[in-house]
Amino acid sequence: MSSGDFRNKSRHIPFASEGIPYVAASAFVALITAILGHCIVAWLFLFVTLLVGHFFRDPERVIPTGDSDIVAPADGKVIAIEKVREDRFIHGPCLKIGIFLSVFDVHVNRIPYSGVVQGIEYQKGKYLAANLPRAGSENEQSWLWIRTDAEADIVVVQVAGLIARRIVCWPTLGDRVVRGERYGMIRFGSRTDLYVPADSDLLVSKGDRVAGGETVLCRLK
Repeated sequence: MSSGDFRNKSRHIPFASEGIPYVAASAFVALITAILGHCIVAWLFLFVTLLVGHFFRDPERVIPTGDSDIVAPADGKVIAIEKVREDRFIHGPCLKIGIFLSVFDVHVNRIPYSGVVQGIEYQKGKYLAANLPRAGSENEQSWLWIRTDAEADIVVVQVAGLIARRIVCWPTLGDRVVRGERYGMIRFGSRTDLYVPADSDLLVSKGDRVAGGETVLCRLK
């Protein structure tokens, strides 16, 4: 098991390290244009620097401690709740919860429930708007299958969006993951889908705003 590897990549500062190149580049351009006297351009890139810094923020969260609590894997708005059949890993009926992340939401993803990573798959695809129903099946995405100690199967899917071009997933096969810990992110607008046992007790509704690692979406029976 190589659990230490991905946790080294997610050591916490209040800013996701994935965003450092973007902030550094825009800040550098702002500085150079200011030195050259191009004030309007300098102010524009300063605004971009602040906007990108806001996008890559990574706040601490209070993780629920209930044994059966499944937490949101991402910040955003619940846009889909449906009973479906999941045939990539679970091969059976599940409850699917879809969360849409706008460019103003925190984009760091968190583990919904503790367990061991049983499977990881990356799928190339399109870059449709993440709030469209088709995006969940046609867009670029990364699947993470977790099996809990109680033998329940949970799958969380990072889905790229209209302007997202990079999905980051740190764990590897066999890693033990802990509810609420950071495991990756999606850059610039996206969607995260969660598949849980079909008989789970649902605690959210479509339209609800949720916080990754903190909001309890449902409970295992």
